[in-house]
Amino acid sequence: MHSQLRERNRKRHKRAIRVRQTLRGSNEKPRLTVFKSNRHIFAQIIDDEAGKTIVSIGTQSKELRGSENSRKSKTSASVLGKMLAEKAAESNVARVVFDRGRYKFHGVIAELANAAREAGLQF
Repeated sequence: MHSQLRERNRKRHKRAIRVRQTLRGSNEKPRLTVFKSNRHIFAQIIDDEAGKTIVSIGTQSKELRGSENSRKSKTSASVLGKMLAEKAAESNVARVVFDRGRYKFHGVIAELANAAREAGLQF
């Protein structure tokens, strides 16, 4: 059992590294990374050159806490994408590189990305 969990986590890490090999966030075009747990979704815009997070938001953030969008779903992902694009515009970020991590581009991840695109982020 322990070796199966270790192997599963090794494969997850390997998938994430494979995606991130070609991606690099810069000052002009930072990296938009997404993480989803069993209950929540989190998104960050990261400048890899400076090693700083420019914007971060999640379903547990103050704006969404206590609402119907405080859990992982497609509707909350679209709301999260719109809010992320608005915060990015306030921070003078218009273009990003999308980092899906170890997840496939469908479902919740695709909803978040499409909502961010519609709200003005370019990637």
